[in-house]
Amino acid sequence: MNPVLLGVLIYVVAQLLVGLAVSRRIATESDYLVAGRRLGPVLATFSIFATWFGAETCIGASGEVYESGLGATSSDPFGYTICLLAMGALLAAPLWNRKLTTLADLFRLRYSTAVERTAAILMVPTSALWAGAQIRAFGHVLASTTSELEVTLAITISAGVVIVYTVSGGLLADAVTDLVQGVALVMGLIVAVVVVVVDLGGLRAAIDAIDPAKLRFTSDAGFLRTANSWAVPICGSVVAQELVSRVIACRSVSVARRSTLIAAALYLAIGLIPVFLGLVGTRLFPGVEHSEQVLSLVARRHLPTFLYILFIGALVSAILSTVDSALLAASSLTSHNVIVSIAPGLSERAKLRCARVGVIVFGVVAYGLALWGAGVTELVSEASAFGSAGILVTVCFGLFTRFGGAASALASLIAGTGAWIVGAHVAHVPAPYLASLAAATAAYVAGGIVERALRSARAPA
Repeated sequence: MNPVLLGVLIYVVAQLLVGLAVSRRIATESDYLVAGRRLGPVLATFSIFATWFGAETCIGASGEVYESGLGATSSDPFGYTICLLAMGALLAAPLWNRKLTTLADLFRLRYSTAVERTAAILMVPTSALWAGAQIRAFGHVLASTTSELEVTLAITISAGVVIVYTVSGGLLADAVTDLVQGVALVMGLIVAVVVVVVDLGGLRAAIDAIDPAKLRFTSDAGFLRTANSWAVPICGSVVAQELVSRVIACRSVSVARRSTLIAAALYLAIGLIPVFLGLVGTRLFPGVEHSEQVLSLVARRHLPTFLYILFIGALVSAILSTVDSALLAASSLTSHNVIVSIAPGLSERAKLRCARVGVIVFGVVAYGLALWGAGVTELVSEASAFGSAGILVTVCFGLFTRFGGAASALASLIAGTGAWIVGAHVAHVPAPYLASLAAATAAYVAGGIVERALRSARAPA
C-alpha cells in the first residue's frame, strides 16, 4: 500500500479510537449535544478553531486562489475571522446566558414552538451542505495521495469513515479530538510552509514564484457582488449551529467569549498558509485539472514522505473536525428541536438513539451532496446562505430587543429564505444574500408593527 495513504489511514483509525474512548462518558442528551456544558478554555478554543478551520479554508481557499487570485478570498480566512470575532464580542455572552441546548431553543423560548421547528428545519440543510463539502474535500485529499485511488471511491471511503466517527462521539468526543486535530493542523501547516519556502530558495524566491496577477485583492465582480461575497461568510455563519454549540458548551461565559476571540486570531494566522501555498502553486503546477487538490500537490512535491504524511494528516484533521460537527448539528436540530418537541416523553436513551440515527441519515445525505454537488467553496457558500438571513435577523431581535413576536419571526424566516432562493436560483440577482437580509429584516419589522397594532386594538379602553 502507498505509505502516505497507509499513514493517513493509521491517523484516521487513531482518531476513531480516541472518539470511541471519550464517548463512554456520554450518559444523557446534554452530554451528547453540548458536552455537559463543561468545556474549558483549551478545549473550547481548539474546538472552535478546528471546527471552523475546515475544507473550505484548506482545500477551497487554496483552490480558489490558485484559479482567481487573492480577489477570491473574501470567505477564507478573512470573512470567517470576522464572523468569529463578531460571535465572541457580541453574541457569545447572551447566547451562553440563555442555557440553550441548540440555537433553535432560543426560538422556542423567545417566540414559540412553531418558530423553533421552522428555524430548525431551515438550519438543517446548512449543516448537511457543509458536511457534504467536507466529505468531498476529504475524498480529494485521499485521491491526491495516490494515482490508484479515484476521487469517487475516495469520497465513498471518506463518507463511511466520518459517519462511523461521528455516530460514536457527540460533542465531548468532538472537542477532545478537535484538540488533537487542531494541534496536528497547526504543526502540519507550519512545517509545510517552512519546508516549501526553504525548498524554493527562501522567502524572496517563493514570493517571486507567485504570479503578480494573482496578488490583486480587489475583484472585478462589482460592488454588490463583492459586498454579497463578504456578507455570506460573516452574516451567514455567525449563528451557525456548529459554532453556537461550542459557545453554549463552555463552562462559563468568560470561557465562551475569550475562547472564541482567541480562536479567531488563530484562525486568521493559520488560514493565511493555504492561501500562500495556493499562490505558489500557480507557478509550480499550472493547469491542474482539480484545483481543489493543488494544496496537497504542492506539499507532495516538496515534502519528504514523513513530513508529507504529517501534512496530509493536518488536512484530514481540518476536515474531520468540521464534518463531525456539521453532522452532529443537523442531527441535534432534527432530534432535539423537531422529534423531541413532538414527543417530549422520550427517555434519555431514546433521545440519544434519535441523535445517533440522525447522524447516519445526514451522513448519507452529505455523501450524496459530495458526489453530485459543486466544488467545496460552492457547497460552503450555499450552506452559509440558505435560510441564514432570517435566522440572523430573528436571533438579533430576539436577543437584544423585546420587539416582535412569533408572527414576526415566522415572517422573517420565510421571507429571508424565499428571497434568497428566488434571487440566487431564479432571478439571478447580483447580491441574493443581501436581498435576503433586507427581506428578512423588512418582514420582521412589518410583522412587529402589525402585532403591536393588534395588541393595542385588543387592549381595554
